[in-house]
Amino acid sequence: MNGTILRFYVHENRTHRHIALFEWLLEQAKKLGIHGGSAFRAIAGFGRHGILHEEHFFELAADMTVEVEFVVTEDEAEAMLALLKKEHISIFYARVPAEFGAIEGDR
Repeated sequence: MNGTILRFYVHENRTHRHIALFEWLLEQAKKLGIHGGSAFRAIAGFGRHGILHEEHFFELAADMTVEVEFVVTEDEAEAMLALLKKEHISIFYARVPAEFGAIEGDR
């Protein structure tokens, strides 16, 4: 099947409606009928301002990036992006064409 890898990049301490934005994204995707999503926490990186962020052992209030990723159909991607626009969420995303499917093995 052909579709899209839809990735969002957010700071882990950013919230929307009083919950972490990455959690909100996952919850909303589930409500839209998207069959799966994952959040991945970065250990280091920099953004458009060129400031390097690194995880350190003693940091309590972390400001690292979380990548939230979905492998979706074009319609699901459009629905997710429309929701973000409706909610007035400023967010960076990447949309990459993908071929996906499942291989069933013997059980």
